[in-house]
Amino acid sequence: MTTWVPTPYRVVTRTVETHDSATLVLRPVAESLPTFRPGQFAMLYAHGIGEVPISISGVPGDGTLVHTVRAVGAVSRALHDAAPGTVIGVRGPFGTAWRLDDVEDLLVVAGGIGLAPLRPVLGHPSRRTVLVAGARTPQDLLYADELAALSDVDVVLTVDHGDHDWHGRIGFVTEPLASIPLDPDRTTALLCGPEPMMRFCARTLLGRGVPAARIQVSLERNMQCGIGLCGHCQLGPLLLCRDGPVTGYPVAEPLLLAKEL
Repeated sequence: MTTWVPTPYRVVTRTVETHDSATLVLRPVAESLPTFRPGQFAMLYAHGIGEVPISISGVPGDGTLVHTVRAVGAVSRALHDAAPGTVIGVRGPFGTAWRLDDVEDLLVVAGGIGLAPLRPVLGHPSRRTVLVAGARTPQDLLYADELAALSDVDVVLTVDHGDHDWHGRIGFVTEPLASIPLDPDRTTALLCGPEPMMRFCARTLLGRGVPAARIQVSLERNMQCGIGLCGHCQLGPLLLCRDGPVTGYPVAEPLLLAKEL
C-alpha cells in the first residue's frame, strides 16, 4: 500500500555514470516498500529540498532499490550528489510496468536517460533481445561498461556527435531501426526517451510491420503526488502517475501528436 509518508532508505553505493548522471543503490533503514516492477517509479525525497519521480533502473529482488538520477534541478542534484550513508525518503511503487508476458523477440529502444527505466528488462535468457541506444555524445552513454559486457543482448549504440575515440555509429536511433533484422510477427518493442524520438521510432516500426499493440512507450510529465490526486501529470485523459508512465502506443499516439499536451 502506497502512502504519503516517505520510507527512509540509505544510500549504499553511488556510481558515476556520466558527467550529470549517477546510479544509487538504496537499502531500507527498517521497513522496506513493496516490490517494484520494471517500468515503475518511486518518489524520492531529498530532506529539506523536495521530492521528484525517478524510475527504477534495477530490480535486485533483495529489498534494495536502484535508481539512476540525472541532475537537472535542485532536488535531482541533491539526490545525484548523495554520498553513501545519506538517508533519503522513498514512496512507491507507482505507475504501470513494462508488459513482458508472452514476449518472443524483445526490441528495446532508448534515448539518453531513457535507458535507465529499460535497464531492468535486459538480459533475459529465454528470449532474443536487441537493444538500440542513443545519446548525444559517447560520454553521455549510460552503463557503457555494462553494455559492453552483455553476452545475451545484441547491442547497437549510436551517438549524435562522435569524437576521435568513437568508432561506432553516428546518427539518430531511428536509422538502425530501419535496417536491423526483426520479425514483425514476433517483436515486442519498448521505447523510452524524448517524445519526438519515440514518435519517429514508432513510425519506423509500424512501417516495418510491427503492430501498434506490441509497441510500448514510457511517458513523462511533472509528477508531484504519485497517486493521481494533484493532476500535475495529466496528459489528455491520462494521469501518468496512475495510468502510466508505460502505455501502449495505440493510447499514446494521439496524445503525442497533439500540440501543447
